[in-house]
Amino acid sequence: MHHTLHKPVEGAVFRDVLTRGVEIFERSGANKWLSDDRGNSALHPEDGKWAMEIWSVRTLAAGWKYWAIVMPDAALGKANMRRFIREYSNRGVEVNILGSAEDAFEWLKEPSIAVTI
Repeated sequence: MHHTLHKPVEGAVFRDVLTRGVEIFERSGANKWLSDDRGNSALHPEDGKWAMEIWSVRTLAAGWKYWAIVMPDAALGKANMRRFIREYSNRGVEVNILGSAEDAFEWLKEPSIAVTI
């Protein structure tokens, strides 16, 4: 799964992006997610709560194991993302922060990262 946020998103748009991604995980058995969040900023607190309490439970149950991240350009976005990185790492997701979507794709293709289909 790969998403690119070109500007800050919140509410229904944010939740729709993540919900579509977890639906792909559930249908395909995918276990890798690339978040290109350069254009995003800090999440609205309600969106963060939804992501932690609802979306992540469903995504982890669907088999999420690897998360490649291109960090937001905005300092607030970076700080916010670090909180999610810690949380999901603690839940067993292997996380790698990379400088570009291309680097992130390469990391996700490494042979040491298991492919589940």
